[in-house]
Amino acid sequence: MIRLFLVDDHTILRDGLRTLFQQQTDLHVVGEAETGELLLAQLPTTPCDVVLLDLHMPGLDGLATTQRLRAEFPTVRVLILSMADHERAIGQVLAAGAQGYVLKNAGHDEIVVAVRAVAAGKRFLCSELGLSMLEKVLTGVPEVITQPVSGLTTREQEILQLVADGLTTAQIADRLFTSPRTVETHRQNIMEKTGAKNTAALIKTALVKGWLR
Repeated sequence: MIRLFLVDDHTILRDGLRTLFQQQTDLHVVGEAETGELLLAQLPTTPCDVVLLDLHMPGLDGLATTQRLRAEFPTVRVLILSMADHERAIGQVLAAGAQGYVLKNAGHDEIVVAVRAVAAGKRFLCSELGLSMLEKVLTGVPEVITQPVSGLTTREQEILQLVADGLTTAQIADRLFTSPRTVETHRQNIMEKTGAKNTAALIKTALVKGWLR
């Protein structure tokens, strides 16, 4: 029996996943949590084999949670279930120790197969992502097509991309291993250098000028 722990801040999604797994004779949901912090608090008393983990959550996000799991619960396997399909985000979380990555729009059968594969010690990447990456390799399209951002430092460009990806200041701070105050300082510098009056205007400008992937 594969013991599963579901982590996602959307109750409806967790309910759907629980119903899906209850239909499988070899899968058993042993716990649920809305955040990475709640997962880590429950794991000492709730042993599991696979954590099905959302990437973007309030507080401790999927990347930071994966890093904590690798350090504190090395036998637990991590399968990311997310809407994010950026190669950079996928690469970061796999490098952090996740064994698999599946998009939330994947079919139910593929999600079940992914759980079983990860539980068996295999790596898994959903078919949509695999085909997309293969197409880029075959067509010679680079992973990231952006224009250099004049006047911004490398860190400011990184924060600009994370803001555009929808991450909060706290999530960006966790991702970059820095403080929220430092992130806010960088954000203010970005606004001043680009002349944007607010975040929406900043992202619009960045999109028009090709600064985002």
